Amino acid sequence: MSEPAFEIDIDQAQQPIVLALDVGSTASRGALYDAAGRPAGKRAKRPHAFTTAADGTSTIDPDQVVAELTEIVEELLDQLDGAPVGGVAIDTFASSLVGVAADGSPLTPCITYADARCAGEVAVLRDELDEADVQQRTGTRIHTSYLAPRLRWLTQVQPDSAARVTRWMSLGEYVLHRLIGTADPGTSTAAWTGLLDRRTGEWDEQLLDVAGVSVEQLGTPRDPGDTLTPVVDIAGRWPALADARWFAPITDGFASNLGNGATGPDTVVASLATSGAMRVLIDGAPATLPTGLWNYRVDDRRSLVGGALNDVGRAVTWAEETLRLPEGRDALDAVLRGAHDAGTPLVLPFLTGERSTGWAGGARAALTGLTVSHQAPEIFRALMEGVALSYARLAAQLEEAAGAPERILASGRVGQDLPGLFALLAHAVDKPVTPVTIKRVTLRGTALHALEVLAPDVERVAPTTGPTEQPDPDATRHYADRLARFEKLYAAIVAPTPRR
Repeated sequence: MSEPAFEIDIDQAQQPIVLALDVGSTASRGALYDAAGRPAGKRAKRPHAFTTAADGTSTIDPDQVVAELTEIVEELLDQLDGAPVGGVAIDTFASSLVGVAADGSPLTPCITYADARCAGEVAVLRDELDEADVQQRTGTRIHTSYLAPRLRWLTQVQPDSAARVTRWMSLGEYVLHRLIGTADPGTSTAAWTGLLDRRTGEWDEQLLDVAGVSVEQLGTPRDPGDTLTPVVDIAGRWPALADARWFAPITDGFASNLGNGATGPDTVVASLATSGAMRVLIDGAPATLPTGLWNYRVDDRRSLVGGALNDVGRAVTWAEETLRLPEGRDALDAVLRGAHDAGTPLVLPFLTGERSTGWAGGARAALTGLTVSHQAPEIFRALMEGVALSYARLAAQLEEAAGAPERILASGRVGQDLPGLFALLAHAVDKPVTPVTIKRVTLRGTALHALEVLAPDVERVAPTTGPTEQPDPDATRHYADRLARFEKLYAAIVAPTPRR
């Protein structure tokens, strides 16, 4: 008997249908999914880009994203010809922030996870607080990606605007506020602020105090079953959504694990996109969290443990734009699949700073061992080896927190374009790596989180996978040696951020 098709036409969809939306670093996307978790019909996409500057600025216009998603919703609904939708779910990149006035208008742009302008406040808070205790309570370090230093910085540089803010929202909340008139953060979105207690699901009073923000300004974290009730006329605008349940926004990391099929502690997901991550979904929360990782509560049963890398696809793009590389992704992939060489330069790949494992936001990339004989392909290989070694650092601490996984699934646009990265990753972490070959795993995971509520008893179709990359013993020994050299170089010129 043949396996059921993974992608289907709209007329083959099993009810209920979920309309899923995803806001990533490079585009907003949407698709319809049926009860079995299969994408149905055509997807929709609207490209965008962050506004960046040398001072650490990384923002996007929140109303631009609202307009993109509105267009996507209408494009998707046109395919249904009036058929009902059971739920609407949205994920966004994590650690976003929009200050909203009493009249609902934005007082700030959307500040993204990559914005580093609050680095000065990070240093101040690390002196004021016991960071080790903060991490064990909230699952997060004190870092530019999180809201405590960001909010303190905003009140200093934009005091008039900050004083007028009645709600601080994530980007996903702001979108829902504009579309349905109400919004609260999903539990995972609240956790990614760095202000939520990872064990209780309550806002952390000490961090709210130092951030100068109240519970009322942040909203109420909502688990998946606690859906939102629109306060505007949805039926009049979009009849197909008249009876749809609207889910509070979740983060892309949580959605990615669900979309890859990694729903338990036996499976680690390595994401290779513009940024990167390694994550595992577990029951409860670890008693003690290693210093390099985060632990985000996602609902009243589960939490996500892992770490993030700023520069994966971003490193590839930089190399393509800067180096005289061979043309075509096939040629670049051949560079990655070539034999390892002890003479390859060593790179710390922190083009935009470091998150896990050292949380040194001011870290910058470094290259050592370069000679006149090295050309652009060798430098590209060295850069991507540095990325693979960064994943290996993460994997070691992840195993300490959650145990050794049975398998590693890898997904993301960069890995699909350059599958040689999966091979480097297998060698560096000394574990088999299986690529998930479906597109838009994050978007699918967003739909699945809604289907856990809407259709809990329906069996989901498993995502397709490619050939597993096996670690080669000789290559593994080579990368273990390079990792030791990586750590020495890191200690000499970066050093992890000290914790009190």
